[in-house]
Amino acid sequence: MSYQAYLDAVERKTGRTPQQILDEAKARGYDADTKAGEIVGWLADEYDVGRGHAMAIVGVLRNGPVAPAKHVGSGGTHNDPDAELRLDGIANRE
Repeated sequence: MSYQAYLDAVERKTGRTPQQILDEAKARGYDADTKAGEIVGWLADEYDVGRGHAMAIVGVLRNGPVAPAKHVGSGGTHNDPDAELRLDGIANRE
C-alpha cells in the first residue's frame, strides 16, 4: 500500500480529508514534536483509525506532504509514483 493509499484510507474511514485531520491535530496542539503514541491514541479513540494509518498522518505532520524517498518510484509494495502527497481529498483527484 502506498503512502498516499494510507492517507486515502484514513479519509474513507473518517469522512475527513487528510488536511482536515491535520488541521484538527494542530488545533489540539499536536505538532512535529508530539509523541506519535499520543496522536495514534487520539485517532484511534476519535476515529477508530488503526496504528499504521495513524502513523501516515504522524509522518505528514512531522515531514510535510512528501512520501518517503525510498518508496517514490520504487515499484515495491509501498510504491508512490510521486513524492508529493495529496491532502485535499480523493474527490479533488477524480
